[in-house]
Amino acid sequence: MAIKDILLHLDQSPSCGDRIRLSLELASVRDAHVTGIYPALEPQWPVELHSHMAAEVLDQQRQDIREAGQAKVQGFAGEALEANVSAEGLVVPCQEGALAAALARHARCADLLVLGQSDPDDPLSTPSHLVESVIMASGCPTLLVPYIGYRETPGERVMVAWDGGRESARAVTDALPFLSAAESVILLLVDGKSKAANGEEPGSDLARHLARHGCRVEVQSVESGNLSIGDTILSRLADQAVDLLVMGAYGHSRLRELVLGGVTRHILGHMTVPVLMSH
Repeated sequence: MAIKDILLHLDQSPSCGDRIRLSLELASVRDAHVTGIYPALEPQWPVELHSHMAAEVLDQQRQDIREAGQAKVQGFAGEALEANVSAEGLVVPCQEGALAAALARHARCADLLVLGQSDPDDPLSTPSHLVESVIMASGCPTLLVPYIGYRETPGERVMVAWDGGRESARAVTDALPFLSAAESVILLLVDGKSKAANGEEPGSDLARHLARHGCRVEVQSVESGNLSIGDTILSRLADQAVDLLVMGAYGHSRLRELVLGGVTRHILGHMTVPVLMSH
């Protein structure tokens, strides 16, 4: 599947600039269209205050929010025009509680959704619960951009975190446009010796599959030792100058990951390069 239609989440966070730049770079290389969507959230006030507030005050707040969204959308459109990329911007009025559902609904008609990583020190950044909910609900591969930014357009040296599960398989299929164009693909199995079937080397079947798509694949099987699986993946990313990580999201329930910890939540909180996730 070619990536021809990219949906980009716009907000007022400083890290949104990197998200815009990455989306336009990807679109330029792939001759794709980018739709920037800015959710104009309904003003949040305690219920007991609504009856005491003049209607014009609430209307003015709504207008201010939408004007801020229009300014962001216009800035995005200007950058797209300068980059010679086909693009459009939408300001979508939305209740905060319906934000994840609204983004997921729009993403179902796109090839790729670009979201930002949640920055715990920036209240304007994408909330972590929103990222998780959209990944789970959209049915669309999601490219997450670290709030610290990125060094280069991702896709030259790609790592696939492979555990043989359904979510990992979905992510690999969704990432094929990146994998087939990459200079090199590292297929990483952490603690994978026990998952090999029929005496084969772990990952050999997937490596053959990717090779048939023209991918240049290197299989690496490592033991986590005293590290968590998430930290083992992050360590390998740094050691091998990887610019894109591909992985499945939530092989276990989100409740289990919330209570016990999990690879998805760890990567979402500590990513150092863009991450393509699918569920």
